[in-house]
Amino acid sequence: MVIDVNTYVGHWPFRQLRHNTAQALVKQMDRHGIDRAVVSSVHGIFYKDAHAANEELARETRRFRDRLIPFATLNPTYAGWEEDLRRCAEDLGLCGIRLYPQYHGYGLTDASGLALVDAASELGWVVQVPMQVVDRRQRHRWDLAEDLTPGAFEKAFALRPRTRWMVLNGVGLNGDRLPSKARFLVEISRQTAVLQKTIQALLETAGPRHVAFGTGMPFKVPAPQFLKLDVLDVPRWIKERIAWRNAAEMLPPV
Repeated sequence: MVIDVNTYVGHWPFRQLRHNTAQALVKQMDRHGIDRAVVSSVHGIFYKDAHAANEELARETRRFRDRLIPFATLNPTYAGWEEDLRRCAEDLGLCGIRLYPQYHGYGLTDASGLALVDAASELGWVVQVPMQVVDRRQRHRWDLAEDLTPGAFEKAFALRPRTRWMVLNGVGLNGDRLPSKARFLVEISRQTAVLQKTIQALLETAGPRHVAFGTGMPFKVPAPQFLKLDVLDVPRWIKERIAWRNAAEMLPPV
């Protein structure tokens, strides 16, 4: 079994994306043997009213809810986000949230950021935060968002250790610097299993219960992520933890 915690649907304004609809995403999942995937809308990053993207996401994923786990995107600096969050949970059936403080103009541990984190946590939701969306070396000159730093997550985890965090596209996180009681997963799509061997380092410092599988589709292709799992010199039970079990224990049931 494989659970992918990092996928998207929608259009990126700065380059063309392929396989970026719910139907195309499920086809890619079938092709690569991925059973379930957490998905959010790229549009929520750039719409002034991010909630419009949540409505689009709910409609597009309705036929695939046995495979796709739709996560909302909201901006806590936008008026009325509290009502939008309620609608996401009660009307749209979304079941988690993906935040972009670097694009939406707030800090993850600002009062506004923590207010949204707390409200989502009260719903029992997982809070996903991408450290970056696309590689800075390949960005359009109008894409000015700064990558989040490991320090931002260290502070957030310390302030909200009971929140169920997922770090997407993360690198540089050291488990020795993270609160021992924090509930978090770091997905592997930006990690390496050879050369720097950052996956192995994370397993050693954070432990095997804090690493999860993610592809980053459609920004990235899935095959390298499976290769990383394949070449890891760890017991099979740890690979299973990464491939699906850690995510399954944190995500809502189907």
